[in-house]
Amino acid sequence: MPKLRAENLLENGEGISRREFVARNMRYLSAVLASPLLTACSDSGSNDPDNYTPDGIRASNLTNLGPLREADANGCRLPAGFASRVVARSSQPVLAGSQFKWHGSPDGGACFEDGDGWIYVSNSEQIANGGASSLRFNRDGEIIDAYPILENTNQNCSGGAMPYGTWLSCEEWFHLGRVFECDPTGRKPAIERSALGIFNHEGAAYHEGSHTLYLTEDMPDGGLYRFTPSQRRADGYADLSAGTLEIAQVTTENEPGAVSWHQIDDPAGIEIDTRLQVPARTAFNGGEGIVCVGDLVSFATKGDNRVWSYNVADQSIRVIYDKDTSDNPILAGVDNITADFAGTYLVAEDGDDMQIVILTAEGEVFPLLQLMGQDTSEITGPAFSPDGSRLYFSSQLGPTGHPADGITYEVTGPFFTTTG
Repeated sequence: MPKLRAENLLENGEGISRREFVARNMRYLSAVLASPLLTACSDSGSNDPDNYTPDGIRASNLTNLGPLREADANGCRLPAGFASRVVARSSQPVLAGSQFKWHGSPDGGACFEDGDGWIYVSNSEQIANGGASSLRFNRDGEIIDAYPILENTNQNCSGGAMPYGTWLSCEEWFHLGRVFECDPTGRKPAIERSALGIFNHEGAAYHEGSHTLYLTEDMPDGGLYRFTPSQRRADGYADLSAGTLEIAQVTTENEPGAVSWHQIDDPAGIEIDTRLQVPARTAFNGGEGIVCVGDLVSFATKGDNRVWSYNVADQSIRVIYDKDTSDNPILAGVDNITADFAGTYLVAEDGDDMQIVILTAEGEVFPLLQLMGQDTSEITGPAFSPDGSRLYFSSQLGPTGHPADGITYEVTGPFFTTTG
């Protein structure tokens, strides 16, 4: 899980000095040389130098957590050794005496490094007064600030964190959904990225190896999109201001299926809806959250309760979870998705049992947590803090099922272990 730095700027990478660039690469090289276990093919896997701590190598513990206990005071069922707290409530000030109130309908989210602390960014899926807001934490996990970073947009559902430290906030707005690139610190205004297309946007994931962006569309016949930039920023990452937008077609029936890509001539969909411009496209039923781990771009489709995995290296795709065929079909209402550095997924449920479910690449599932008494809500925005010790997420509508009553949580516990 790469650490994401909030201080990087939106435009052309001016926020990274040459000294910092060299230092980052030296840290990576030192980590690679330190262990024969590492390979050079993953940008978010077990070779991540951030897995190295003063105590040893960090290892995922997500599949060894044990059963869920009775609900705590926050209505959260957790395994032994874990604890929850509420960090924000919709319509209420996050900090005493502040004029800023946490947004309604909290949805997709991500964490970013911020000095010796971090920032959790959360979207708002409200109509007309949607957008995104940030919670800033100090090194001890105390909230020291809360503020908006995008305002007056529509149904900002999910999105994606860029590796250079910005947040893409995606509008799930029928025919009219846009993507905005936001500064988690709130110092710079958000920028509309029209080159990413105008459609019912859901999520976005960046593949560092090819510097391409993958996007999902929440429609019954939604597409899987790929954006290839026309040029790079000064720091080498994709410049999102211009490029080629394509839509996927799965060309073989057997798994893994072969994928080909077709260019979208009019990303704005002025005459014909974006996805409908390519009749040969493959329809994905209700595209939701999407995440990239190494060369695997994985995404959920809520309409058929599946999680898919696309391999960038060989352009193949397969289903890694299907509720209808799973030996343990506890995961339903698949929605937002994230992953730890080792490639273990966390999938949030829209309704169903109101759980976050751990999903392995082999299709095994284990419940991580469950919210009780909130059956008319959905779990949204799961994201780890940069050091992996805390997990943030929201109940979009809270116990009342009303947009003004969303709740944002933090869970701490042994998500990871260290080995010498």
